[in-house]
Amino acid sequence: MNLFSHSWSALRTAVAALSDEDFAQPSGCTGWLVRDLVCHLVIDAQDVLITLVTPTTREPTRDAVTYWEVTDTPPAGEDPLDALTVRLAAAYQDPGLLTFHLDDVGSAAGRAAELADPGLRVETQGQVLTAGDYLSAYVLEWTLHHLDLTAHLPHVAGPPAEGLARSREMLERIAGTSFPAAFSDATALLVGTGRRAPTEAERAELGESAWRLPLVLG
Repeated sequence: MNLFSHSWSALRTAVAALSDEDFAQPSGCTGWLVRDLVCHLVIDAQDVLITLVTPTTREPTRDAVTYWEVTDTPPAGEDPLDALTVRLAAAYQDPGLLTFHLDDVGSAAGRAAELADPGLRVETQGQVLTAGDYLSAYVLEWTLHHLDLTAHLPHVAGPPAEGLARSREMLERIAGTSFPAAFSDATALLVGTGRRAPTEAERAELGESAWRLPLVLG
């Protein structure tokens, strides 16, 4: 629960530090500018709020790792929801309004997470998880999107080390294999999820496990 809050706070702080010009730069998400990514974070925060107030008595069907649907097809930015996010982001016009909305809804999501009972069963997308597992899954979400945010903005602070380490651990469990010890946590996440292709040296380090990649999470 604490790592969720730490990762989310760091990501929102990074967004708050962006200049207006930064919002027009490409992000690490295919087809999205930074403003589109930030708009997606607003939607994510809304999802967190909705899920935490959607309790159920059903037995859990997923945990923090099995929460993720895994495919081998990288996004092309053409999904209808992706396209809607782009149009919604453009409607803000003033980046300050988008930053304000993220701070407003994001702060509420952060407070809701801090108040949540980790053992509470919640429902989202037809699946049931404990609140603790749901929020743990979102550590990976926040960390990956923090890397997306900074992909072309090297002057912006990256995700916290604890979130990177935990996200790598979760991705390795999803993959069913460990990444090479020589890989930094950020490299493991970027290469593992297809955010960038491995170099020849990295592919050699990956060996036979390279065929498993990328792991596209949804």
